[in-house]
Amino acid sequence: MATTTRALALSLFLTGDPIRLELPVTSLRDLLAALGLEGLEKAGLLPLAPRVALLHSLTGATGSVTLRWVHLTHAPILIDGAGPVETVVVLTAPMCQSGSALRLVSRLRASLRDPAVVEGARSATSREGLVKILAAAEETAGESPLSGDEVLSLLGSGAAGLAAAEAERRLEQCGLNRIERVRRRPLALRFLEQFWSFFALLLWVGGGFALLAGMPQLGWAIFAVIVINGVFSFFQEYRAERAVEALQELLPQEITALRDGRELRVAASLLVPGDLVCLQEGDQVPADGQLLSAEGLRADQSALTGESHPVFKLPAVANERESVPFVERHELLFAGTAVVAGTGTALVFATGMATEIGAIARLTQAVVEEPSPLQREMVRVTRIVTLLAVSFGVGFFVLGVMTGVLPLAEGFLFALGVIVANVPEGLLPTLTLALALGVQRMARQRSLMKRLSAVETLGATTVICTDKTGTLTQNRMAARSVWATGRLLDVADLTGEEPEVRELFEAAALASQATLDHGDPTEVAILAAAVKAGVDPEKVRRAHDLLAPYPFDSFRKRMSLVRAAADRATAYVKGAPKETLALCDTIRWEGSTVALTDDIRRRILADHDRVAREGLRLLAVAVRPLPEALVGAVASAVERELTFLGLVALWDPPRPEVKEAVALCRRAGIRVVMITGDYGLTAQAIARQIGLPVEKVVTGEELERLSAESLQRLLAEPAVLFARTSPAHKLSIVRGLKALGEVVAVTGDGVNDAPALKAADIGVAMGKRGSDVAKEAAVMVITDDNFASIVGAVRQGRAIYANMGKFITYIFASNVPELVPFLALVFLGVPLPLTVMQILAVDLGTDLLPALALGAEPPEPGVMDRPPRPRTQRLLGPGRLLHAYGFLGVAEAALSLAAFFWTYWVAGWRPGLPMARTGVLYRRATTMTLAGIVATQVGNVFACRTDRESVFRVGLFSNRLVLLGIAAEMGILAILILVPPFPAVFGLAPLVFAEWQLLLLFPPAMLLLEEGRKYFVRRLA
Repeated sequence: MATTTRALALSLFLTGDPIRLELPVTSLRDLLAALGLEGLEKAGLLPLAPRVALLHSLTGATGSVTLRWVHLTHAPILIDGAGPVETVVVLTAPMCQSGSALRLVSRLRASLRDPAVVEGARSATSREGLVKILAAAEETAGESPLSGDEVLSLLGSGAAGLAAAEAERRLEQCGLNRIERVRRRPLALRFLEQFWSFFALLLWVGGGFALLAGMPQLGWAIFAVIVINGVFSFFQEYRAERAVEALQELLPQEITALRDGRELRVAASLLVPGDLVCLQEGDQVPADGQLLSAEGLRADQSALTGESHPVFKLPAVANERESVPFVERHELLFAGTAVVAGTGTALVFATGMATEIGAIARLTQAVVEEPSPLQREMVRVTRIVTLLAVSFGVGFFVLGVMTGVLPLAEGFLFALGVIVANVPEGLLPTLTLALALGVQRMARQRSLMKRLSAVETLGATTVICTDKTGTLTQNRMAARSVWATGRLLDVADLTGEEPEVRELFEAAALASQATLDHGDPTEVAILAAAVKAGVDPEKVRRAHDLLAPYPFDSFRKRMSLVRAAADRATAYVKGAPKETLALCDTIRWEGSTVALTDDIRRRILADHDRVAREGLRLLAVAVRPLPEALVGAVASAVERELTFLGLVALWDPPRPEVKEAVALCRRAGIRVVMITGDYGLTAQAIARQIGLPVEKVVTGEELERLSAESLQRLLAEPAVLFARTSPAHKLSIVRGLKALGEVVAVTGDGVNDAPALKAADIGVAMGKRGSDVAKEAAVMVITDDNFASIVGAVRQGRAIYANMGKFITYIFASNVPELVPFLALVFLGVPLPLTVMQILAVDLGTDLLPALALGAEPPEPGVMDRPPRPRTQRLLGPGRLLHAYGFLGVAEAALSLAAFFWTYWVAGWRPGLPMARTGVLYRRATTMTLAGIVATQVGNVFACRTDRESVFRVGLFSNRLVLLGIAAEMGILAILILVPPFPAVFGLAPLVFAEWQLLLLFPPAMLLLEEGRKYFVRRLA
């Protein structure tokens, strides 16, 4: 797994042209004086390459890492036991960047191992010439491991650890060993932000106007709406950004350190570069460090890499591991990982934000959290509502005053009424509550949403980037077949009587330290198959003591354990087939060891590719009896001249429900991109089995070589699979897709997935195997780690967006019958049919629960049979406004005004006669208008349940919440009319039987009108 920080480029740190010293120098002091560097702290010399030395110094708290090239014409001997020095590389770095300095030294040593590079660098006369030579060398150089003594020298430490005074000085220079947080807005300010959104400001102004107009009840009611909604939204939306705190919790509180030659317990936050720490089983690693000694030490690095099995950690040996990725180096330990077995002593070289976990924290915090599509859409909705409300209010105010119909004071009151009538005060609480209900529904379907606004974003998802193991597959590895002596045998058919298979599985068990209950899933599966073949792994291991481990790494692609045997030590090797086969020169064939000919090699590779194309993962097993001199030698000396025993094919089957989920994504226009750390052939086979088209497989190594423009061109292709990738590659893919305008959901489980999860529109963490940091960085957690659950959540997200459109239509439709009474007052000269307080009763009382019921409407049939909605589609676009205002609203206004006039008609009024403007009759008439709006909204809530489909087809009573909402709506209306003190507050009076009879006709009238419109829309389509 690649580290989050890429290899350091030497050219970034080179400063100035090479210096040529003509003066003779015979010591370090002479060299420092000749260079004018007498003031360097703790300067030292180390051999870097033949005839090249490193002059190094960690120089305090400030400054930057720099390299300076110096050529010595007299080639003095400056280091005891080393040859003459013709080139000195001067490295200076602040103490807080000691980790980067050490990696730079490793990079330099690897780049200068070729004598031609050293000679070319010596001839360079300018910085540009030197950069050109080194840049070419470091393309394939990697980083050469440093010995323990070299790291001690570079860090100015020793076998007794740091002196207490020196540790205190370094603590002042480097700061505490902890994960720092970026400065964030105070909590109080974030709370107050809930109350000055554009929509909230509109309500504040409306409430203020109500107080000025002498309507304190209305003003305080509006203010209460703002406060209640703001508090609710804050507690729902506010998630403490715990990704960084979760990282901090990975660091221990105390650790055993060696200072002044004594072991003592110190707070982990007080550790500094150069400290020696003693680690044992159960300890959390407190900082990044290099092992100086170890006994059977294994570390769980899943917090950093996402790999679930512990890895061996050993002191540095030789320089043959230059191409091994940084976090896979066996001599290195990283902050936040855990020691699960053994003991060791490590030298700290990076603390706090300079550690790998710190780099992840910095990267995570650097990802700017953008507003969700819903948040952006609500800004647009608020602007439209404001424009409509203010335009209507000002327009009618000017018209009323200029025509002389209204005096100035009454005109102001009239304008306020118009504005209040057009502001849907219940929209914000309805939206918030509907999203909260959606979150609860999704939780019951194994999808936990941590941010309300993200629910809707799911419905807009155009790309899902998913890993393979455990998400598309069952994460249940099992051995399926075995290849030995040219035959492919099914594990299920093994009887324990096949000697060549038994020999293969004995070697495989000896090449592993897993048990049947614990360890890497691949190794556990092999052991289970070994038992099936008649092998007792523990019994075999007891007879073969472990002498030397050579842990797996992604560069060698194999692991080896050297064990004692009856006559001589034997290396048991298990690894990637092609790489392992290349190291073999013999093969076990029908009980004998024979030469591995080219024909047999081709046969093995052909069988390997055939099995791999079926989606199986293969491991090769080989052995080598070792001469005594090679026990404990470097891996390259041990892992050669091997005898090939055979192949084990393992199988992690796809989840049965994933194929249908992928097909559903394709029908829904959602692209699925597999990003896996596995081999391309295996991943491609799994993709084929689940119906995911793959035309091109791109590895992480190829990805790193692409420019940003090339990556975007690649991501625009429809059928690309990414294999052998790291979380850093995943972040690049996510950013590239977003740059193309895609709405991206991405899965992740490791700590170093946190940046990609946070950068995605929807970060999806795995609930079972995901780290706490990944879960905190994501906005969604899948509790069963199943891809099908993600697709189910997308379906719910689409339904929630559609439902928001439905209840927005429902809410806005009532604006017209709330507005028309004011127009009737001005232009018809009738008494005001509906008061401002009665408008508020509709918006915040009767409309709220039916609107919520619409928010809980189940997905319509075919919701996943159409592509994601276009980014240009608006929640409150012209079509919805025309439907709400021009059709439903006009119908409701006509019916409610008819109810108003009906009350006067029943009481004996006829056209041309004056209408009562006060008293019981007037209050009954306004009550009738209010009740008429409520009655039409009852029909409207049924009408709004579908966009185009007939509500009778989906079932008139299939959404029980709608029925409950209507019952609550009628109950609230009855309370407002009949229960004191509400009639007095809202200006209402009881209705007579004849008036109730008329109201009963309104719901079916509205429903049938809308059903007729839908019928014609379907016919036209």
